[in-house]
Amino acid sequence: MQLQKNRRLSEFSTFGIGGPIAYFVEVSSIEDMEKAYLLDLPKMVIGKGSNSLFPDRGFDGLVILNKIDFCHWQGADVQVGSGYSFSLLGVQSARNHFSGLEFASGIPATVGGAVFMNAGANGSETCESLQSVLFFNGKERKQYMRSELEFGYRTSSFQKMDGVILAATFSLKELPFARQKQLEIIDYRMKTQPLKEKSAGCVFRNPPGASAGALIDRCGLKGVRAGGAKVSEIHANFIVNAEKATSEDVKTLIQLVREKVFEQTGILLETEIRIFDER
Repeated sequence: MQLQKNRRLSEFSTFGIGGPIAYFVEVSSIEDMEKAYLLDLPKMVIGKGSNSLFPDRGFDGLVILNKIDFCHWQGADVQVGSGYSFSLLGVQSARNHFSGLEFASGIPATVGGAVFMNAGANGSETCESLQSVLFFNGKERKQYMRSELEFGYRTSSFQKMDGVILAATFSLKELPFARQKQLEIIDYRMKTQPLKEKSAGCVFRNPPGASAGALIDRCGLKGVRAGGAKVSEIHANFIVNAEKATSEDVKTLIQLVREKVFEQTGILLETEIRIFDER
């Protein structure tokens, strides 16, 4: 485990946005994650760098890149490291005719990030097939069963806890047509989302009984820009880095969209992406 300097958050952001990092380390084992987490520095743990808007000024602390990527199958149950690709897990489970994570394929997140945010798509959520989570609270490892945790729409107990997710176990069900279902999800996502452009995924949470993307589209905001940031013309709930966008560009555009949608519909959209403070 070696600390590095002269790295930038933009290297690890699906948005391609973020300033310099004071210290950087990549960890590939649970033991190294615990060692890094105990260093006396402000810490930011990242995985795929999706669903996040990193600050232009960077981070004056330690950025830990989570590469804990083991994957152990036992029948329909699978234990995976928190740095494992959530999308790959969705593809592999469907190929093995196991159902429960088909929606994960195409989501640019790690397993840890998916659990933390209770990632979801196509009417399914991460918590539905989750069996347990291994967590490090800065002092010791603790195994949480699903029944001990609370999950909601893009929320989890872990968002209020100090520490880091180390691994997760999922309990799936056999389904002969799981692969077909997964391929249909991927096909739909390819046609309806700007997957070839730099973005952080859906920017806003869907309000009760409505679609954030449909509301933004109805307000005529597709293609609207702030600096180098633009509301996607493919899916209105995506903001894309069209031309060297900064964090400030994205935040300005988020505020503009919220104001316009509220003016025209009376609905105040809440952000889904995590916006990291300037440090």
